Amino acid sequence: MGDPTGADTGAGGAPAPRRAGLVGTGLIGASIGKALRDRGWHVTGTDSEPARATAALDAGALDALGSDPDAEITFVAVPVGAVPDAARAVLADGGVVTDVGSVKSPVAAALPHSRFVGGHPMAGSEAQGVAGSRADMFEGTTWVLTPTETTDPAAQALVHSVVRSLGADVVTLAPEDHDRLVATVSHVPHLTAVTLMGLAAQRAEQEAALLRLAAGGFRDMTRIAAGDAGIWLDICEDNRTAILDVLDDLIGRLATMRDVVDRGDGTELRERLLAAQVARRNLPTGAPPAEELAEVRVAIPDQPGELAAVTTLATELGINVYDIEVVHAAGERRGLLSLVVSTEQADVLVDALRGRGRVASTHELA
Repeated sequence: MGDPTGADTGAGGAPAPRRAGLVGTGLIGASIGKALRDRGWHVTGTDSEPARATAALDAGALDALGSDPDAEITFVAVPVGAVPDAARAVLADGGVVTDVGSVKSPVAAALPHSRFVGGHPMAGSEAQGVAGSRADMFEGTTWVLTPTETTDPAAQALVHSVVRSLGADVVTLAPEDHDRLVATVSHVPHLTAVTLMGLAAQRAEQEAALLRLAAGGFRDMTRIAAGDAGIWLDICEDNRTAILDVLDDLIGRLATMRDVVDRGDGTELRERLLAAQVARRNLPTGAPPAEELAEVRVAIPDQPGELAAVTTLATELGINVYDIEVVHAAGERRGLLSLVVSTEQADVLVDALRGRGRVASTHELA
């Protein structure tokens, strides 16, 4: 493995580029490749369809085809059902491996490896394949990491750092919590868009002008229905229970809304419209400016699961972690974890950590 700090030198003494691997070069994989290459990484990739890997190379998402045993991090960007086998093959080379699948529990159960860190970028496009890939795909988006009790803190810190460098905000969740929550904000919205688009298409058979009237609101709501249909078969299979629970809730709420409209209850309808308006406007945004950030330092044992426990606690408290680093003391089995959070949230995190028996402190961000 190369030096994860990028300190290796190449010809003429210049720093050698950091090395990354890709398994799968579709929309998300190729976008990761382009984003990494824009930041100076050397990216090597493979795909089950060789022509797609070649297209990724031609599109500037890769430097080379094939596998790179010296890659310090490899992104597995294949359908959820194919992640475990693909990740095991790469883990044999010795680097850190993460995936991009939108269902995490079955993947985590199949890969209890210290150097595997489950991941899910909450990004995408109605465009498909290499042709739709973009280097800025992840800027301002949320990227979920799902470490477990077996995850090496250094592996998690590396993935966190690399993902942040691509412009994403990182949220740490337990795999099962991820699957339950993402059913509400991703899986069911996609199925809802598919259903609404199907309804409009069917009614357009009797009313030819209908789809010509599809303006901004309808197009925004159904945009995701144009995405890659293939990946959703695995998603609906692997996250069936959570999806059904949210679908049942949505159906119940639609029935209630129908009743409100049927009764002509303008007061309740207005309350519902305003509540949704406020919630929509209060959706979280990106990182604050540097002067509004602080560093939280916490001592952790140098063993798997410790970093995951701290970052998951931050998520439970609603605290965004904008950067992360683990510093190891030579000859000791403890490390110092540094987390960058907003200044107004730093004391909340420190108090929570101390309440769990950890040694923690907050410092101005130098």
